[in-house]
Amino acid sequence: MGMVLVTGGSRGIGRAICLAFARSGRDVAFCFTKDEKGAAQTARLIESCGVGALSVRCDVSDEASVSELFSGLPGLEIVVNNAGIALFKEIQYTTYEEWTRIFSVNVTGAFLCTRAAIPVFLRRGNGCIVNVSSVWGEVGASCEAAYSASKAALIGLTKAAAKELAPAGIRVNCVSCGMIATSMNARLTKSEADRFVSGVPVGRVGQPEEVAAAVLFLAQHRYMTGEVLRVDGGGFM
Repeated sequence: MGMVLVTGGSRGIGRAICLAFARSGRDVAFCFTKDEKGAAQTARLIESCGVGALSVRCDVSDEASVSELFSGLPGLEIVVNNAGIALFKEIQYTTYEEWTRIFSVNVTGAFLCTRAAIPVFLRRGNGCIVNVSSVWGEVGASCEAAYSASKAALIGLTKAAAKELAPAGIRVNCVSCGMIATSMNARLTKSEADRFVSGVPVGRVGQPEEVAAAVLFLAQHRYMTGEVLRVDGGGFM
């Protein structure tokens, strides 16, 4: 099996994705920006599955950093663009710097990694990209305009890339997440979380492992491309 690269793999959904692929028997490379302790723990967990782990510090919004990352990934077959940041702020108070930072990580990061992966995949004759987006990119969220817009752009990138790259044997899909139990949602109070969950048919928040299972499914399903697969407990049917 070839190697998988997961961006933002030091914790949360990214770590769960790393472990899902490790348990499937693949060597896993992942990148992180600041969380050295979390990255070390992810690497240990990957290796405990009996496969190789490669941890690389990389800012996915930086072109040179991404180029360096992809220069050291032999046998790369799958890229999961998971790295992302959020912002909870009203539009009128969102600064230009905050807006551009959200897009630089959530959209430009995915673009840079996708672009860097294409020559590798063309040489091998196939490849797979899975982007991790959000249902807010489909329906929008009050006080999260920057985040919602960036995740909508990621869905658009997914569909455009899927059409462009399919003739070359490269598949591009996307997972659209609802509320998942991660540190990104830790800012919510219990009452806020309960109100959200009350509108979710399955009656609970999702777990990172459930997102990871969807990513693994899309990576393994060779007749799916351009798909936006919701993992949201039916909250946005």
